[in-house]
Amino acid sequence: MFARSALLVVAALALAACAASPTGRTQLILISDSEVNRMGGQAWQQMNAELEPSRDRAKVNMVNCITEALVVQLDEPHAPEVWEVTVFADDMINAFALPGGYIGVFEGLMNVAEDQDQLAAVIGHEIAHVTARHGAERISRHQATGFAVNVLGGATGSQQTAALLGLGAQVGLLLPFGRAQETEADLLGLDYMARAGFNPAGAVKLWNNMAQASGRGGPPAFLSTHPTSDSRIRDLNNRMPRAMELYREAQARGLRPACDMPR
Repeated sequence: MFARSALLVVAALALAACAASPTGRTQLILISDSEVNRMGGQAWQQMNAELEPSRDRAKVNMVNCITEALVVQLDEPHAPEVWEVTVFADDMINAFALPGGYIGVFEGLMNVAEDQDQLAAVIGHEIAHVTARHGAERISRHQATGFAVNVLGGATGSQQTAALLGLGAQVGLLLPFGRAQETEADLLGLDYMARAGFNPAGAVKLWNNMAQASGRGGPPAFLSTHPTSDSRIRDLNNRMPRAMELYREAQARGLRPACDMPR
């Protein structure tokens, strides 16, 4: 009886909070944008307190140049003035974006992303996690699950029930996203980079480089829950005709970013 009641309440919450991502995928959103942005700001402060910023001006300038070109193509409320960028002096092959307009790039990523187009594929991917509200979606799922587990635990008097269902698991904005969200971020990021004038073919080159880096000593952190390289490249190639059309339109408008580091 109690279990059924919990499931009915969660189902009602899901119906009441149903949203759609930019690709049309159904999402459960139980948290406000202002709240998730506040959480993103807290996580950003923590990251900046714990990590050393890069002193390599060429790398910092490149990342800022790419980010500015990308975000100027975004619609409200993700306008250019919202975004804050830091390059971290760390060899980790990774990058992230947080709700509220924060982007972090690790220097190690630039050992794999060899030019502006490849790095734009990663930054565009991370921006897409924010514009598609993936952080709010993940938090909402845990909120809904946590509610059901609380009811079940109270009904049975068992703490083990809650533990088995993961109520005590750490939930943070910097944990890896699910594969559906990662694929969505790939496709949206491809569109973003193309609209900004970056060659979307660079995305496929990047993931080939990522696969090679994985074979040299374990997968980069960026690939923790991502689709396999083969499936990712297949999805990107399927999207490529649309992306190339956006790229040609951007080029025709004079959008030709020049962000590469001097060699």
